[in-house]
Amino acid sequence: MTIDLSILANATRLLFSIELQPVQGDRFQPTGFPSLGAATYQTKDGPKLLVESTQSMANRLEATVWDAAKQKPIDGLDGISHVTVKANGKFLTDTMLEAHRLNSPYILEAPKSKFVEELKKELGVFENGPINRKQLAEVLLKYDVGSLLHGVFLAKKELAGGRLRVARTLSAFIEASGARVAASGGVKNDHVNPGGDTGSGFGNVPFARDEFTAEKILLHVNFDLAQVRGYGLGADADRLLVLLGLHRLRKLIDGDLRLRTACDLEPVTRSPTATRPDGFVLPSLSDLEEELRASIEKNRSKMVHTETSYDAKIESAKKKKQDAESERDSDGEADADEATDGDN
Repeated sequence: MTIDLSILANATRLLFSIELQPVQGDRFQPTGFPSLGAATYQTKDGPKLLVESTQSMANRLEATVWDAAKQKPIDGLDGISHVTVKANGKFLTDTMLEAHRLNSPYILEAPKSKFVEELKKELGVFENGPINRKQLAEVLLKYDVGSLLHGVFLAKKELAGGRLRVARTLSAFIEASGARVAASGGVKNDHVNPGGDTGSGFGNVPFARDEFTAEKILLHVNFDLAQVRGYGLGADADRLLVLLGLHRLRKLIDGDLRLRTACDLEPVTRSPTATRPDGFVLPSLSDLEEELRASIEKNRSKMVHTETSYDAKIESAKKKKQDAESERDSDGEADADEATDGDN
């Protein structure tokens, strides 16, 4: 079966507003932010609550097509471009897992990396003058097709002075309307020593907890079709990118929307219809998988799977700082000793 995408031909955006509900009960736990807590705000329609941010949803959409057990893209996506990073011959990470895709420090900051040199060579044409977006898109299609959906900012001076960026094409967030606090709490029990030192992890520790209820929870999706066409990659690559985006969305709503321990959601309908353009129904997963295989095959010659390595020592910033301070202290002691010897 061929998926008919002709209804999208003149659309600049593909928009969905998919209603969600808790799998059980009415309460759910929204995302929280340091020094802020849950993000609540007023709109012309009343109070609303951010359940999941755009940044988090971008990563969740990407996770739908990654096989964590095999450390590779899921079956059916063989042939797409992405970069795998190894350390000491073992899997370390992949552009499909990295928050900033090709801008991962495990790729761009790898010492003596042949891949980075190759990337510099292909992107070196943008060193002076305006950026040729078509040429940039071709390089991204070749090495990491997901960057054309997820967005990327190659913030490295050696790559066109850090000017190479692509905005996110497929974005989403979850928002709740008519949200109300469901205050509760609990206690961490220590049955051995209830009155123990809580600062050291002992003793009973009571705590407050805020969950929420809502009149409606919506997953809003914005697929920028104008940007896809603006890459100038041609009809075959455009179709591949649209199918990859639709496939991620379908995998998300058909799969596990358990965002947190106390935030387990599911769509009210499994056949969502777009709010723009009117009448477009999200294809089934089986149809999308079949179409994707054919589209990947048609674009296979434009994409490569690259393996690179990161051989630098991996340590925490705190450990690095401690080592640097220790080294400075040692140098200071040595200098003092030398000065004393000289005086004698």
